[in-house]
Amino acid sequence: MKLATLNDGTRDGKLVVVSKDLTRCCAAGYIAPTMQAALDNWEQVAPKLEVLYTDIEHQAVPCERFHERDAHSPLPRAYQWADGSAYINHVELVRQARGAEMPDSFYHDPLMYQGGSDTFLPPRADIPLGDVAWGCDMEGEVAVITDDVQMGVSAEDAAAHIKLVMLVNDVSLRGLIPGELAKGFGFFQSKPSSAFSPVAVTPDELGDAWKDSLVHLPLMVDYNGEAFGRAEAGVDATFSLAALVAHAAKTRALGAGAIIGSGTVSNKGKDGGPGKPVAEGGLGYSCIAEIRMIETIASGEASTRFMQPGDSVKIEMRDDDNHSIFGSIEQTVVAV
Repeated sequence: MKLATLNDGTRDGKLVVVSKDLTRCCAAGYIAPTMQAALDNWEQVAPKLEVLYTDIEHQAVPCERFHERDAHSPLPRAYQWADGSAYINHVELVRQARGAEMPDSFYHDPLMYQGGSDTFLPPRADIPLGDVAWGCDMEGEVAVITDDVQMGVSAEDAAAHIKLVMLVNDVSLRGLIPGELAKGFGFFQSKPSSAFSPVAVTPDELGDAWKDSLVHLPLMVDYNGEAFGRAEAGVDATFSLAALVAHAAKTRALGAGAIIGSGTVSNKGKDGGPGKPVAEGGLGYSCIAEIRMIETIASGEASTRFMQPGDSVKIEMRDDDNHSIFGSIEQTVVAV
């Protein structure tokens, strides 16, 4: 099934069930008022939401038009937002560009940071930027939402705790990252509010595209109206999303509604080296930093600039029939 949260003037929005084609929705308040409330009681609530989803598909209940612009991120705020590093190719490029070796541990012990989860941006909201020197970048990723996860869960068992899948633009301020990491305490100011896709879907909704806790479809990233990334989310993943959930839960339990991100979706080139831009027949990139790293490796310096006010990004994923699955994240950078 497909779920969304509509902006209704309240902090946590209104839960709705959305039709498969993303054209209609029905309020689910009599089942659960918010997405978090549904996740808190998922075993009892999910079957009722599934019945409503079926009724919507059969046009057995009155619906309203679903407009993606009216949607907030499925969880407008969350108790937990942790972003991982499923696609090590991205990390390899970053380290290669600055001449740093790749620790062997990165291939069996995922990188993960804890992001700010008190405010997320709606999927059609502007990205506020206080200073161009901060180096604003988009990061196209896949994210999952869990129910309650016990501490020490295995990756195999963690897969059953993944209740919803969505996309994310994990906004990064690249100019601030080096200074923060140099302090030895990790990201904070360099990771402002992220935005998630208008719709979150249950894994079964993805059909054969959901396999081994990965989405086996291209992540489509358009930058200023041009194809920028078409990376295959099911390829070149060192870690599955279930493995990242297990990593997050190694020393603590995760509460219902925890969001775990895949990290930037990134593919190697056909020859095993850096990927090529879409315009050159490659799969492109899911963030600007990656093409800058490739430029630095090739010529010694980056030529592609980071996002500036007026620049726009669109992130979505389509099924084999070219239908949007999650709706699209569409954001424009604005000066504040």
